[in-house]
Amino acid sequence: MRLSKDKINKISEQILSFLYSIFPEQPFTAEIAKEIARDEEFVKKILFDLKSKDLVVSVRKNKKGEPFSRRMRWRLTKRVYEVYRSR
Repeated sequence: MRLSKDKINKISEQILSFLYSIFPEQPFTAEIAKEIARDEEFVKKILFDLKSKDLVVSVRKNKKGEPFSRRMRWRLTKRVYEVYRSR
């Protein structure tokens, strides 16, 4: 089933809104997918699209600086956070 661009944009907005609401926490892809009730691979695809638009940043290392083997955390870019905060 194909989704329209309009629906994908709405899902992207949901993801950005969720990331803003928990900022500065950095949830894993699976946590974001669970929160917005979508498939994890679909959410990952949207997150990479948002990353290419410089709206989100992937975090590939834990707090100790060790890289995650297969998982990624996500957060808003500072610029996007400031735009949301000023609303």
